[in-house]
Amino acid sequence: MCVFRSLRFIYAQVIDDSSGQTLASAGSLDADVKKLGAKNKTEQSKLVGKVLAERAIAKGISSVVFDRGGYLYHGRVKALADAARAAGLKF
Repeated sequence: MCVFRSLRFIYAQVIDDSSGQTLASAGSLDADVKKLGAKNKTEQSKLVGKVLAERAIAKGISSVVFDRGGYLYHGRVKALADAARAAGLKF
């Protein structure tokens, strides 16, 4: 699972490294995340983690390796990871 964080948005995707294909993805601009109505960027990150975990589990993926993309593991990145774990993904 790879994470990208900009100043306004956050995106995450589950990638199969051997084939180089994206298996599941979610971002703060995703319609499923927007309709849940996050009030701030940390809440957006939690929703992105939850939606991504649901999509990955629906495709039969239950275990991933977390790549924080060089970002420090706190704030929005930590919120996304914690929400994905709570939704059922194993790191």
